Amino acid sequence: MAFARKAFAGLTTIAAGLGLVLTTTGTAAAAETGSWHPYGNTNPITSSSATWHCAGSKTVATSVAAQVCAIRSVGGGAVQAAVIVRNNRTALFSVDASADLYTSSGTALGVWTCASSGVAANSWSVCFGRTLAQSSPVNSMGFAKGVALGTSPNV
Repeated sequence: MAFARKAFAGLTTIAAGLGLVLTTTGTAAAAETGSWHPYGNTNPITSSSATWHCAGSKTVATSVAAQVCAIRSVGGGAVQAAVIVRNNRTALFSVDASADLYTSSGTALGVWTCASSGVAANSWSVCFGRTLAQSSPVNSMGFAKGVALGTSPNV
């Protein structure tokens, strides 16, 4: 798992710097396309009935923060990776994001990338990976604008 995640981190940083689509080596297949969802001024975590376990937020630019999260559905049988971006600027901010999803035993479930998109001024947007059936604990490692966001706690 450590090697695959290091490869993910290295490839994500290189891909972000070169504007390339991310692919991975090892057990994970090519990255899937994630999807951006704007939340306006509504906090995506507190407005959701799902359980979100997130790493601490990191500054990705002046007045812009991001954090990676692993999400578990209310019933407990489905999981998802997400990168939350909060733009506290007074203007639109463009950002790309990526996240992986792993079981706590080290099984890779997937990698998702969200192409550069504008996050509205003073608002939240979330890059979501695909929802997967999974009952065992999972965590996620992510990036936004080439900044490593760390690894979320297990959910």
